[in-house]
Amino acid sequence: MAHAWMPGACRIRAKTDGGPLIGGAPRAVWLTLGTAPGAVSVQSAAQRLIGERRPCHLVWDPVTGGVAQLVSVLRAGRALGAADHLDWAPGRVRVDSENVNAEGRVCVQIGVLGHPGEPFTGGTLAGIEMIISWLDSWGVPRRWPAGPPEGYRLDVPASAAAIADRRSRVAWARGGHFGASQVPGCENAGPGAIDIDRITGPHGLLGRARGLPAPRAEAAIPVPA
Repeated sequence: MAHAWMPGACRIRAKTDGGPLIGGAPRAVWLTLGTAPGAVSVQSAAQRLIGERRPCHLVWDPVTGGVAQLVSVLRAGRALGAADHLDWAPGRVRVDSENVNAEGRVCVQIGVLGHPGEPFTGGTLAGIEMIISWLDSWGVPRRWPAGPPEGYRLDVPASAAAIADRRSRVAWARGGHFGASQVPGCENAGPGAIDIDRITGPHGLLGRARGLPAPRAEAAIPVPA
């Protein structure tokens, strides 16, 4: 049975969310919050995001396994396109009711305590199976249509960014798992060059113990002419 609130997560309900979802392929988006695991609690990080009116669905500490849920999976989050770190500054949080936050039957945003320059999959991933199993229950396929997220970069040329955005829109329509940096129309930098097999298998922590088909990173999708 699929639960709108993830079993085992601490519930810290945001007063403001991204509104109703508009339908489409189910997705999960992984972003980093620019702070090391253990530097702040998931509860403190959640309260900060709520106060800045940019809540994601989940805040996860991969070292302790702590998870806080801020928004029901049946509602849109507000983290995509906003600042992707906890050191907020005025003017950095954009609000756009027509952005990708609301696209999909579900569009689950997972804010990880980590930094894009230090991929969080390089360490402990406590609680990852609980999160992935919950996403499974909502029909999010264990695939990465845009392939593994690229490494952390601040100097992307405008022409390269435009090409990447066109490619990401093709991949985005397919649903599955994405890094925030792969979401069309967003400027998020994270989560960095994470090892996607350690999140969705088949060679990482999850394996194939549940008898699920082994997911594979997909080849880059060519840009339409």
